[in-house]
Amino acid sequence: MQFMILFSRQGKLRLQKWYVAYADKVKKKIVRELVSTVLARKPKMSSFIEWKDMKIVYKRFCMLSFLHPFYNSIQIELCAIHFTV
Repeated sequence: MQFMILFSRQGKLRLQKWYVAYADKVKKKIVRELVSTVLARKPKMSSFIEWKDMKIVYKRFCMLSFLHPFYNSIQIELCAIHFTV
């Protein structure tokens, strides 16, 4: 996992945790692209997105969205089990 993002339904960033070093400009671009992509999706759509070379899993809970990127398919399956419970 490279980062975790938590944002509101209006697109306001609430929390971001980066586990890999990126430049601030790159971080802002990643956050902007992912938040706009997730917010544009309808609630009944799948919560899995293929973005660049990783798979993004997000979960909407109350007024917030939790977003996690993964490279490994096993991690995605475990995350899917965790999010559906």
